[in-house]
Amino acid sequence: MVRMDFATNVRPLLQDTDDRETESDALIDDVYAGSINASTSNIPDSAKENATETRIIAGGHRIAPTDKFNYTYVVFYLMGMTTMVPWNFFVTAEEYWQYKFRNVSSNDTSALTPRQLEFQSDLSIAAAVPGTVFLILNACIGHKVPLHVRMNGSLVFMLLIMIGTTALVRVDTDQWQDAFFNLTMLSVVVINSFSAILTGGLFGIAGQFSAHYMTAAVSGQALGGIFSAVADIIALTFASNPSTTAFVFFIVGCLVLLLSLVAYIVMSKTLFFKYYTCSKTLMKSSLEADPSTREMCARLEPRFPIVMRKIWIYGFSEWLVFVTTLSIYPAVTVLVGSQNHGRPWNDVYFLPVVNYLLFNTGDYLGRVFAGLFEWPWNNSILIGVLTISRIAFVPAMLLCNITQHHNFPVLIHSDYMFIVLMAAFALSNGYLANIALIGAPRVVDGHEKEMASSMMAAFLGVGLACGSAISLMIIEMIK
Repeated sequence: MVRMDFATNVRPLLQDTDDRETESDALIDDVYAGSINASTSNIPDSAKENATETRIIAGGHRIAPTDKFNYTYVVFYLMGMTTMVPWNFFVTAEEYWQYKFRNVSSNDTSALTPRQLEFQSDLSIAAAVPGTVFLILNACIGHKVPLHVRMNGSLVFMLLIMIGTTALVRVDTDQWQDAFFNLTMLSVVVINSFSAILTGGLFGIAGQFSAHYMTAAVSGQALGGIFSAVADIIALTFASNPSTTAFVFFIVGCLVLLLSLVAYIVMSKTLFFKYYTCSKTLMKSSLEADPSTREMCARLEPRFPIVMRKIWIYGFSEWLVFVTTLSIYPAVTVLVGSQNHGRPWNDVYFLPVVNYLLFNTGDYLGRVFAGLFEWPWNNSILIGVLTISRIAFVPAMLLCNITQHHNFPVLIHSDYMFIVLMAAFALSNGYLANIALIGAPRVVDGHEKEMASSMMAAFLGVGLACGSAISLMIIEMIK
């Protein structure tokens, strides 16, 4: 899904990584050997990877361990999916929320209640705002909290909240819908806060490994939405009512979180993981020992205004992509119904397949295509123009077959036209979001790349929050 997909994915899934380094970048391990403070995590990636591949044994040389059975790679992939579990599983269970907030005082189910109309936009705001806040806080002060506390603690609390959500499926909330709504929104706020902490920690860890481990985490995020959509469709196929469907669906989410927790604990104890994530003390001791190095690093300190001037169009594009997406997806698009009725495709599968599975698949493919073609990453003006033109999807979606139309005419009746619109909407979201993330770090100097990437993540987060707020206003216009 869209909410937390902020890392740059410049390679297709499972493509081998070919990390080529220049001679000036290739430092040899024995430079670090012999220092009492030396830590293998301070060896540049090129040296680590060469050590892993050649396994040279000589005086003073260290031997980098290997990733046995690609276990760490698989766990990074799983953890990427896990960061999106709260958003994807809550937003995909649309039939369940519609059932929970139905009008219990009337048998007429054709007219949606205010809670049913506004739930998806309320859910987007409750997820986006705390997620953005904690993403920024994690970047600023997260390093002060031990890594294992952030990662394991986030997974445990996310699992507990998901278990509570699953248990509430079996509780009759018809007589206390307002209280149930408030409890659900509180759960969304808390679980997405911990999800943001988990996301920040995951990508912080992935940045210490070679590039294809970051690709695994990003690809896992992209496929997380597809996984939740497929799980929902399977649950719909074998369940008889919305409560049973949601119960099975949320149990799957709990199992994913539990599996991720166990897999991460096992991974954190492996020698391969410790080799790449041990504390970075060598650089600190080198700076303290060499005044000239310290002076050079001071001159290379990135400055916020300078970096902003270089990447602001990329940042604006990233912001606008998600403002446009969240303003109508999923709050408005879930209200679009099939033009026909009476068949399982139209009455049962149309919403989960078109609104969730198709969107997440298109979003993922858009990222893959951006990584393959990388066009036009070096033309920020063109990226900005394409992003602005994407706003046209908003009125187009509002003119589709929305079931609760009051203030807008229905001009697009065809299911096929809506499917084409949704596919283009999803592909453009993944492509433009990723191409902006690819381009921004490439237009700044080496010492500014980390700040540029952090700023792009902030643009993305603010875009999610702004889009969610706009979706609430659009829903009020539709009513």
